[in-house]
Amino acid sequence: MRYGTDADLEGFRAEVRAFVERCAPDIPPKAGVRSAEDESELALLKEWTRALFAAGYIGGSWPTEYGGRGSDHRLERDVVVAEEIARHRAPPPVQGAANLVAAALIEHGTDDQRRRHLAGIRSGERIHCQLFSEPGAGSDLASLRTRAVPVGDGRFRISGQKVWTTNGQWADYGYLLARTDPEAPKHNGISAFLIDMRLPGVEVRPLREMTGTADFNEVFLDDVEVGPEALIGTVNHGWRIANSSLAHERSGVATSAVRLRRNVAALVDLARRVPRHGRPAVEDAAVRDRLGALTASVDALSALVYASLTRVSHGRPGPVDAPMTKLMFSELGVEIAAFALELEGESGIVVSGDRALDNGRWQDEFLYARAYTIAGGSSEIMRNLIAERGLGLPR
Repeated sequence: MRYGTDADLEGFRAEVRAFVERCAPDIPPKAGVRSAEDESELALLKEWTRALFAAGYIGGSWPTEYGGRGSDHRLERDVVVAEEIARHRAPPPVQGAANLVAAALIEHGTDDQRRRHLAGIRSGERIHCQLFSEPGAGSDLASLRTRAVPVGDGRFRISGQKVWTTNGQWADYGYLLARTDPEAPKHNGISAFLIDMRLPGVEVRPLREMTGTADFNEVFLDDVEVGPEALIGTVNHGWRIANSSLAHERSGVATSAVRLRRNVAALVDLARRVPRHGRPAVEDAAVRDRLGALTASVDALSALVYASLTRVSHGRPGPVDAPMTKLMFSELGVEIAAFALELEGESGIVVSGDRALDNGRWQDEFLYARAYTIAGGSSEIMRNLIAERGLGLPR
């Protein structure tokens, strides 16, 4: 199943597929949302981002004066691009947080902010990170405690700690939420900023994860002073700005079903190659049942994703579409990776060398899969949202 099957979109899909196969950087595929491992890999990702913008495959929703496609832009095209990148196992653009920044600046920023930042995003030169989550404010983001205190002439002094910051170690700018009115109700006293990550008082500490890589970071802000040009929109309207920018991240959901469908196909191939009871595992009835159940679950997720995107394109987003998609994607990811390691048997503990199956792909998938059940809202939070918003159950 694919989103958008009219002739125009099918022609566009073929064009994008050829572009991705020709231009995607030669970086070994990894599970999940990962950061560059070194500066040479970062340079490849920047060039990849620049090429996608130059070809018009991302940034189409921007105003035409900043490189957008105007009335020619269609949400369906964003989805096709995201799907083809995922299908090829190519890395996403390095500018994940920059998409949020661009949306926030286009809708709420000043002309000067747009002139200064959007060009750097399109060129791939400026890396942005998202400074939202905190040690005590992840799923309940509105409980954040980072403070931005006015110090006169429109300037602020910012102090606090952020965590789970992807690309923090490479970022030039950070999209920050901070509390500017501690007396206001917690959603109402937050402001949004775009801060220079090289300012005095900003300290980034990479976090080494069980995958062996450092994709996330802690960021400490110790009396970081910023000027009025750092404030996005108006004071105490940061919650609304953050939510409106997050609403623009629609195409990413389309990759969830593509990634899992690709993984199930690889799982079937694995079952053909590994033995069970002296025969290929795929000939075992229990294995075939599980493969069939996983395939059906991915089909159901795919149908939900495309129904959700259709509702969004008609201006009628479903109240629980996002949490249902997130919950299904993250839980299925864990189940698929765990079954792959079960099929590998004792080889499932080998991540490199001659005995490693599929170059350790399934170990990487398994170690990262749990992150998806937490990042972007934990599975427990998603279940609460579905219960309250979809089923009308009490809090």
